[in-house]
Amino acid sequence: MYLKKVKGPRAVTLPDGSVMTRADLPPADTRRWVASRKAQVIKALAAGLISREEAIERYALSEEELDLWFEAVARHGVKALKVTQIQKFRQV
Repeated sequence: MYLKKVKGPRAVTLPDGSVMTRADLPPADTRRWVASRKAQVIKALAAGLISREEAIERYALSEEELDLWFEAVARHGVKALKVTQIQKFRQV
């Protein structure tokens, strides 16, 4: 079996004890960002599975967009990543 050489770890253990691998990340060509996919990227970044620069390049995100995701999760949890909840949580 051939393993592609990648920078950084192939798998990390999350604070809840579960293991996250690069295979668990959304595909690089993701265009429809639902809350669960955003949460996977945020968890991977927080655990050190991928770097911020790699996430921005891989998913064609802006730094501001990624910062908004982090801020939403920090303030209100993963449910704040839902598009229908954005207006509600930004007013607070």
